[in-house]
Amino acid sequence: MQRRTFIRNSAGALTMLSLFPANLAGIGRETQKNKMEMRTLGKTGEKLSFIGFGGIVVRDATHEESAKRVKEAIDHGVNYFDVAPTYGDAEIKLGPALEPYRKDVFLACKTGERSAEGARTELERSLKRLRTDYFDLYQLHAVTNLDDVETIFEPGGAMETFVKAKQEGKIRYLGFSAHSVEAAMALMDRFDFDTILFPVSYNTWYAGNFGPQVLQRAKDQNMGILALKAMAKGPWPDNVTDKVSKCWYEPFDNPDEALKGLRFTLSHPVTSAIPPGNEDLFSMALGLKEQITPMSDEEVLSIKEGAMHEEPLFEFPQK
Repeated sequence: MQRRTFIRNSAGALTMLSLFPANLAGIGRETQKNKMEMRTLGKTGEKLSFIGFGGIVVRDATHEESAKRVKEAIDHGVNYFDVAPTYGDAEIKLGPALEPYRKDVFLACKTGERSAEGARTELERSLKRLRTDYFDLYQLHAVTNLDDVETIFEPGGAMETFVKAKQEGKIRYLGFSAHSVEAAMALMDRFDFDTILFPVSYNTWYAGNFGPQVLQRAKDQNMGILALKAMAKGPWPDNVTDKVSKCWYEPFDNPDEALKGLRFTLSHPVTSAIPPGNEDLFSMALGLKEQITPMSDEEVLSIKEGAMHEEPLFEFPQK
C-alpha cells in the first residue's frame, strides 16, 4: 500500500475508530480471590497475568535487589516478564533472578536490530544472559517508520532470523512493539504475528487519536495485545527538573491516578499491561491488582471528556 493511500485511509477511519469500545468480550479471563487476574493471549492460548514485569525494574539494581523484586512480582501472581538488550544491564540482572521460576513464567525479549545477522547476534546473547534455551515471545523492538518495516522484511532482514529461530525451537511466538500507528499497521499487513506490544493510555487514546485503530486491527487478527504506558500522564513539562527515575514521560504517581490508568487500559481487549520501570511505581501497580476492574460506559465517557484537554504522549497522524 502506498504511503499516501495508507495515511488517507487510516485518517478517514479515525471517526469510527474513536468509538472502539471498552469491551472484554472474546478474551478469556480467570480470577481468583487475592490472585492476579489471568487473561488469554490471543490465538496463542497462553494465559498471562494482567500486569506484566518490565525488565527496566531491575536495571542498575544489585543482584540481591533484583531477586527481591522478581520474587515480589511472583508472589503477587505475575507470570509475564518482558526485557530487551537496550534496557541497560536488565538482562544480566533478570537472568539469575528469574532462573528459579523460569519453567513457570512467560518470558519475552526483543531486538532492535533490523538485519538477520544483527538479530541473530542479539538473540543468542540475550538467551545466554537470561539463562534460558528459548524465549516464549521474541519481538521486533520499537518499530517506528515504514523504512524500518521494509528493511525487516527484505532479503537479509530480521524476519529471516525470527522465522528460522522459531523453527529451531529458540522462539515460541513472534511479535513486535511499535510506537507509531503507521508502522504497526504496516507490520500487521506484512506478517501473521502472534502479538503486539503497543502504548495504550487514555490521554494518548483520546487527545492523540493514537491506539483505537491499531487495537481494532489486532483484535480482528486475533493477536495477543500487550500494553505499554497505561500509567503515562503525558510528556514531562518543560519546567520539571525532579523527574521520576526510569521514566522518560510523566507517570501517574499516586494510587488513584494509577488505578484509573490501569483500569482504562485493561478494560479494552488487552491481555497484560506493563507498568513503568520505576520500581516504586511497579510495586504500586501490584498493590492495586484487586481494584483493577472493567470500567462502566459512564466511567469511560467521563475519562474521555477530561482526556481530550490533555497533552498526549503520542499522536496520529504525527505532527
